[in-house]
Amino acid sequence: MTINEAQLQVDTWIKTIGVRYFSELTNMAILTEEVGELARVMARKYGDQSFKKNETGEHLADEMADVLWVLICLANQTGIDLTEAFKKNMEKKTIRDADRHKGNEKLQ
Repeated sequence: MTINEAQLQVDTWIKTIGVRYFSELTNMAILTEEVGELARVMARKYGDQSFKKNETGEHLADEMADVLWVLICLANQTGIDLTEAFKKNMEKKTIRDADRHKGNEKLQ
């Protein structure tokens, strides 16, 4: 699936099952919530915290997909083509960071 196809699929779902998009501000708050849920799993699976007795790290992919879903919603409702935005962002990073990381002793 391409990014564009994902944007179209989310838009179709919203308009047929979800009724309408939540407001941009509401979706921004939801995105923050979803990133927090992802951070919680990451901190327990890869960090120093431990899971509670009834918890597992099996939801990592689902939490990442939740973040992607809400980000796509925000892109759709603000008219952002994520494919183009990502291409431009990669170009920016490639030019800006061409030698930056190679010279970073912390990464050697």
